[in-house]
Amino acid sequence: MADFHQNGNIAQFHDLRVRPLEELEYQLEGFAGSRRISLILPSLFSELEGEALPRILSELAGARYLHRVIVGLDAADEAQFRHALGFFSALPQNHVVIWNDGPRMQAIKARLESLGIGPIEPGKGRNVWTCIGYLIACADSAVMAIHDCDITTYERGMLARLVYPVAHPAFPYHLSKGFYPRVGGNRLGGRVTRNLVSPLLISLKKVIGDRDYIDYLRAFRYPLSGEFAMRTASLPDLRIPSDWGLEIGVLSEAWRNLGPNAVCQVEIADRYDHKHQDLSPDDAATGLNRMAMDICKAIFRKLAADGTVFSQNVFRTLKATYYRRALDMLDTYSHDAAMNGLDFDRHAEERSIALFAETIVKAGQTFLDTPQELPFIPNWNLVHDADPGLLADFRTAVAADQADFTGS
Repeated sequence: MADFHQNGNIAQFHDLRVRPLEELEYQLEGFAGSRRISLILPSLFSELEGEALPRILSELAGARYLHRVIVGLDAADEAQFRHALGFFSALPQNHVVIWNDGPRMQAIKARLESLGIGPIEPGKGRNVWTCIGYLIACADSAVMAIHDCDITTYERGMLARLVYPVAHPAFPYHLSKGFYPRVGGNRLGGRVTRNLVSPLLISLKKVIGDRDYIDYLRAFRYPLSGEFAMRTASLPDLRIPSDWGLEIGVLSEAWRNLGPNAVCQVEIADRYDHKHQDLSPDDAATGLNRMAMDICKAIFRKLAADGTVFSQNVFRTLKATYYRRALDMLDTYSHDAAMNGLDFDRHAEERSIALFAETIVKAGQTFLDTPQELPFIPNWNLVHDADPGLLADFRTAVAADQADFTGS
């Protein structure tokens, strides 16, 4: 993917294969002397039992510029939390594991709900939001990075390239978004980006007309990537969805709060693969079926907030336009796969497009039927205003969990 292309909407940084990683990291260590860098790892306990996370920890051990690693642990009982503390002890950096299902964190959750903040739907978004709150409470980092815990092709150069634009003191960027080619085994990946988001954005432009926000989203080569970095000054005002709309939600908040000149995307890998979700056509609550629903709702909500008026007729037209455009783009993807010697299951791809077409209508109907729905988790500024002592108590609760199970 080494090229010089700039799309004119947001800055793009490429890997031109001329700078050694060691040189990049050496410069990051210099930046980190005055601009501390922390990493958030949102993790399910099941990911500790996979093949990806041990490799990730091994690679991260060499990232000397990292000040702190914050692990948000979901779906873990007490024994599993104890195991996680030992598992992540391999990290040489200052690190903490937040036991989201533990009694102390549940008490924090109940306290939030008593303030009218919640209940917050479980999911990656809530996990990330919780970790951001802890980082804000620490008040000692200038840069935050996030990446997933199931990347089977992980190399620490991914993180170095991701954080560089926002860590560099002379650069103006407050958000850096990673992009890469999704290739798993011998097949083309990234079904939701290829078969839903790209044709949906093109179709929205045809149906509702030009929108700067649509052009902004289309400028991202991989808008659903789980890898992004931000300057921490932006975090207290960040509103994010609790569901699979997290990635679109973060980009939307950057559009609202920062503007495109403060946003960039950076090529972080030649090849990237991670856990593949099932399509789950018969279960709207799981897999790509659920992911597609959440992503569509996130996009529709943002457009509505910017003044777009939606109706059932608009969503019906959008479905038809999307379906035709997605099938046309499928030809191009199949040719790209063939040229690169990759497998391409045309039948499976068309099934995903048919499912996504139905999801667009369902997401639209849900949007119309629930106008009172609050789409975002309240930002941490609002939490602090409602309960000024909560962040300090949150940090104390996390420290108490660590002490109880490590003896320190």
